Amino acid sequence: MRLFLIFSAYVVFTSCSRQSIIHPQRKDIVETVYASGKIISNNEYNVFALSNGTVIKKLVKEGDAVTKNQILYVIKNDAQSTRFEAAQTNYNIAKANLSAQSRILTDLKISMQSAQTKLSNDSSTYFRLKNLWDENIGTKNNLDAAYTQYILSKNQLRSTQEKYHLTLNDLNLALHTAQSQLTDAQTDLNNYFIRSESSGTVFQTYKEQGETVKPNDIVALLGESSNRIIKLAVDQEDINKIKSGQQVLLRTDITGNKIYHAVITHLYPLMNEADQTFRVDAMFTDTMQQPFIHSSIEANIIIQKKNNVLVIPRAAMIADDSVQVKQNAKTKTIAVQTGINTLDETEIVKGLNESSQVLLPAQ
Repeated sequence: MRLFLIFSAYVVFTSCSRQSIIHPQRKDIVETVYASGKIISNNEYNVFALSNGTVIKKLVKEGDAVTKNQILYVIKNDAQSTRFEAAQTNYNIAKANLSAQSRILTDLKISMQSAQTKLSNDSSTYFRLKNLWDENIGTKNNLDAAYTQYILSKNQLRSTQEKYHLTLNDLNLALHTAQSQLTDAQTDLNNYFIRSESSGTVFQTYKEQGETVKPNDIVALLGESSNRIIKLAVDQEDINKIKSGQQVLLRTDITGNKIYHAVITHLYPLMNEADQTFRVDAMFTDTMQQPFIHSSIEANIIIQKKNNVLVIPRAAMIADDSVQVKQNAKTKTIAVQTGINTLDETEIVKGLNESSQVLLPAQ
């Protein structure tokens, strides 16, 4: 633990043996856990390029407020533009082939109408000759010829109808395929318009007009305009003392000794193996928040407070449960019961009083 709070000094007496004698004091004591970290924006995120190309337009700068889906950069790629134009042309053709003005379907409809008219005529001729034949009028050859023509016309009509419906299915499939290809081309083309994911502030841009980009290049850092998160790293030995709602006192490198107040809001269960710490988040409770982000901070998380308790310097403790005292001109080691420990002091619950002469180790 590290503490940047200031405590009062003890009255110290120096003996000939170079050991100092102090008396326990009654005072208010605060147990804290030290944490370091930085201030980040709430919902802070990087914006990435999704495709290869060249920046032809940079539409934002640092500090700009943006809305969700606002275009930040425009990337140029001639090959993709050509692909989109080709897909658009194919889609327009496929759509026209299914419209009321479709030449393909119009020709097939005319063929069906002609086949229907011919069938109607051939059917009338055949049944007229058949009725006459039933009355022994006419010839068998004429009747057979009329029947043959009637069957041919019937088959021709069926053929034109089947051709129409097959063509209609093919054209619908072609339209569906063209629409899918256009959607894919549009999606790919949209990748060349880099947009914000949510409303907020542009904190930094990383690409300028004329620069090339490739997929997964970071082009900008965005986040919420006002809300800040205090991102803390707490040592694994102290994490079990931390709970949501605990008060935090912190200062930043930017503002020097100015103290800000915050409260613990979230604990993360995964340890960072690189430095053996856990992430803990806090939110400012001050009206005026730190306006900058990514500034380094030092913080004291208040674990507990006690008023008017008996304390001695931690340096006087022996093995965390004993101290040396002067009694009747003799040095004795006695057991004590302790409470809160800070960086410099230990609360004594039992074993000493304000008149006890406690020996400090020789310096």
